[in-house]
Amino acid sequence: MIILTYAVDPTRLADRVPAGTTLDLWHGKMLVSLVGFQFQDTRVLGAPVPCHQSFDEVNLRFYVRRVIGGDVRPGVVFIRELVARRIVGGMARLLYREPYHVVPMRSTGDPGPPPGVHYEWRAGGRWCALSGTGDGPGAPAAAGSLEEFLTERHWGYNGEPRKQTLEYRVDHPRWRLWPARNTHVDYDAASLGGMELAHSLTAPISALIAEGSAVTIHWRNRITN
Repeated sequence: MIILTYAVDPTRLADRVPAGTTLDLWHGKMLVSLVGFQFQDTRVLGAPVPCHQSFDEVNLRFYVRRVIGGDVRPGVVFIRELVARRIVGGMARLLYREPYHVVPMRSTGDPGPPPGVHYEWRAGGRWCALSGTGDGPGAPAAAGSLEEFLTERHWGYNGEPRKQTLEYRVDHPRWRLWPARNTHVDYDAASLGGMELAHSLTAPISALIAEGSAVTIHWRNRITN
């Protein structure tokens, strides 16, 4: 998994924040991440989806939180998600209202350690790319670090105008992380984030490689403000 993170103007995301959540800032900064990874041993509602347990995804996300009494739920909101599997994209749109777009994709990887990853997807008549290689021995994110802020997110949120927000839990173990070197990005940022974000997605403030793991996506709930 590769995670490139950018600081953006929070006002650019104000209209995208699902009802019942608030923007989650890192030391006053609003962050957006471009992420490439491969789902492995994926389970929906605790059960595997035949022939769809392993597949690539590239997504653009930002960070929110929901507070219920003393319970703080750090979560993510997806601006755009790319997959090559039509069943995956259709199921996610139908059941979780996720903004999936189905495109041709391919990837290569070096398990390392340190690992290296290379993801490509077809858009605008050309192949786009996202890649990088881990540097050093790797370790789980330290408590209170930016790395923990970005990766320890066990909630997903999706909201639309005049509709209740959907909330779902995503379970995975704590990941081993590496700083990323030799990163390469070649894509039309506006195609994922819109023109309002494109100009901010040029110089990442963080670049990480994550070991990844099996992921379990739980059934969603509807929430109100």
